Amino acid sequence: MDSFDLLVIGGGINGTAIARDAAIREQKVLLVEKDDLAGHTSSASSKLIHGGLRYLEYGELRLVREGLKEREILLRTAPHIVRPLRFVLPRGDGKRPWWVVRAGLILYDLLAWGSSLPRSRGVRRGEDALRMPLKPERRRRLALYWDGSVDDSRLVVLNALDAAEHGAEIATRTTLVSAARAGDAWHATLSDGRTVAARAIVNASGPWVAEVLRQSLCETSASRVRLVKGSHIVVPSLSPGDQAYLLQQPDGRIVFAIPYGAFTLVGTTDVAVSAPEDAVVGADEVDYLCAAANRYFTTQIAPSDVVWSYAGVRALHDDGAADAQAVTRDYHLELDEDPGPKLLSVFGGKITTARALAEEALGKLGLSGHSRTDSHSLPGGDISPGFNLWLGVLAEWMPQTLLVRLASAYGTRLKALLGEATRMGDLGCHFGAGLHAAEVRYLMAHEFARTAEDVLWRRTKLGLHLDEAETRSLAAWMAEHNRQGAR
Repeated sequence: MDSFDLLVIGGGINGTAIARDAAIREQKVLLVEKDDLAGHTSSASSKLIHGGLRYLEYGELRLVREGLKEREILLRTAPHIVRPLRFVLPRGDGKRPWWVVRAGLILYDLLAWGSSLPRSRGVRRGEDALRMPLKPERRRRLALYWDGSVDDSRLVVLNALDAAEHGAEIATRTTLVSAARAGDAWHATLSDGRTVAARAIVNASGPWVAEVLRQSLCETSASRVRLVKGSHIVVPSLSPGDQAYLLQQPDGRIVFAIPYGAFTLVGTTDVAVSAPEDAVVGADEVDYLCAAANRYFTTQIAPSDVVWSYAGVRALHDDGAADAQAVTRDYHLELDEDPGPKLLSVFGGKITTARALAEEALGKLGLSGHSRTDSHSLPGGDISPGFNLWLGVLAEWMPQTLLVRLASAYGTRLKALLGEATRMGDLGCHFGAGLHAAEVRYLMAHEFARTAEDVLWRRTKLGLHLDEAETRSLAAWMAEHNRQGAR
């Protein structure tokens, strides 16, 4: 029977962050995920690294301050996938007077004291490019502030990759069947037929946290989970440029309009649901998000303009709030009080604060070693002037759009992806949209990708750009590659 210091259940952002921190501390770690990494909530976010400006009105100062601190750490340790993002905030028709909005931005700046990002300010004369996408009546009073954007599923994968490179075992498509205490260890049965021992278990299964406790661990919890669905739509670009917009709605909600390549990402909603399987975008949500954008932008959209939509169910810690949007986004870590090997369950949290959550979780478990994740770069994040010079060499034979995408996704790991390639023909079969066999081979070998969906919708976000025939070609190539690898 294989023995581990820590068994982590769940391959979302919280589970992979915990596995990474524990592995860096030289703990022996096994992470199991029933589907793909970031296969659910962690790939269904608004793609933002932020303190949460709107949380200020709920008095969540600690959460906002921690988020802003973590924003700075991620900008430093993962600069290839986390980048500054400028937000335009027009005056809205909602419940917040303009002076309240400006006061909130000032407080946000103060809580971010020492940040590398600019402080908030008004839109100045000559910055007409920021105004022009908006309806004329929305252009008169605008504020600017800065947060960060992130490739959410890649952040999860890179946490898992770093954990693996520090000795952790990452077992995707593997389910925890059952686990029971046996002396000073848990004995856990897995869907791959193995039985393993672990000194401690972390239940970081997101929307399934209560189900795993009840069905696989035979435990109960004093904490309650509040399942809240957040839906997003992707439409043709509503504004040129790289700025995002924060749109206040008459009902008091906030909707983001975020640049997403050639498109605009609009979201999110907050709808209470009863099960994780309810992560389906409703027609009423699409109507709501279209109307939210149409209140502000000159370019009007309808449900027929939506090229893609997605929803994720967030497992929030139920703090008794009546309104789904008012439920705290702060996390809650519950340590089981039964004697013997420890069990920690994770409730709530958000993608920005996963690193801090992991550090606190391991502290509660009493695992030895000091966390170094606040200074240790995620894979590919060790950007240097020499690397930037090397990108100039690649630009002599690689199209700029492809080079920018690859460098932004892989950072310094691009060298491992390209190997000895010196021309486009060296990258192998082209599946479409700049996706070549060399990249797919790298994703399968190093980033736990096993299906075309893993590659297109989580590792690369190219699913919007490949047609059905190209997708089938990719799936067939991966299947053949897997067969050859198994021989």
